[in-house]
Amino acid sequence: MRVLSKPTAYVLTHPVAFALHTLRSFSRNQGLLLAGAVAYYALLSVVPLLIVSVIALSSLVDQAELLQTLGRYLEWVVPSQSRAILADVTAFLKNGVAIGAVLLATMLFFSSVAFAVLEKAMCIILAHRGTITKRHFVVSAVLPYCFVLLLGATLLGVTLASVTLQTMAQESVHILGRDWSLSGVSGVLLYLLGFSVETLILAALYLAMPVAPIRVSHALVGGFSAALLWEVLRHVLIWYFATLSNASVVYGSLTTAVVVLFSMELAATVLLLGAQVIAEYERLRDE
Repeated sequence: MRVLSKPTAYVLTHPVAFALHTLRSFSRNQGLLLAGAVAYYALLSVVPLLIVSVIALSSLVDQAELLQTLGRYLEWVVPSQSRAILADVTAFLKNGVAIGAVLLATMLFFSSVAFAVLEKAMCIILAHRGTITKRHFVVSAVLPYCFVLLLGATLLGVTLASVTLQTMAQESVHILGRDWSLSGVSGVLLYLLGFSVETLILAALYLAMPVAPIRVSHALVGGFSAALLWEVLRHVLIWYFATLSNASVVYGSLTTAVVVLFSMELAATVLLLGAQVIAEYERLRDE
């Protein structure tokens, strides 16, 4: 009985060839240009989106815990710049400014544009499926806001789980006459929680964005591949900004915006590369 499918067996036995073919296809699809467009609109919507999310969830979770969790996982998206973004969000909340129609409209508009650009980029990368009937405009209009609600619910769940794990870190177990602290276990579980949530969010994007449905297993393969690649790049970025970067000398007061945009473009590139992995995997299946 065959345990692995033929495409999976090919990928496992020829990983370098599969990776090079994926990169060549990504280059032909102008993936870097598409990632730049996605990153630009994501940058315009990220701070308003965070402000709205914190205000909405503060009635359910302590705001300090929420901001602490937000800061921890923002570091996964914009390495070395999460404090600057969180400082803007905190300053807005401390000033007690009521959320107005302009802020809400800004967040909704740029979020919808970012999702629309991402949807078109996915269509280009998954063009091997042929001509597909366009999604109904109502679905395209509602989908970004549904995903924003999903992100808010995810942030709430991650915050509650983080509080539980941090509480566990203060405990210890008595084994063989010694007290063993659970802080190390808690740290590992926090990391695994973040990586798992990252993988599932990426897989959800791969399921929701393309017009034609994608198998859940393929979406998970793309999500895991993108999350794994981003983990490597994230640690490289942290090391680079801490040791070699002279961005503050070159860009001055624009440093934060430039670095955040650069990080988001890399993240968008990884996101689209994950979609390209799915496309190449589907080609292998069809062949």
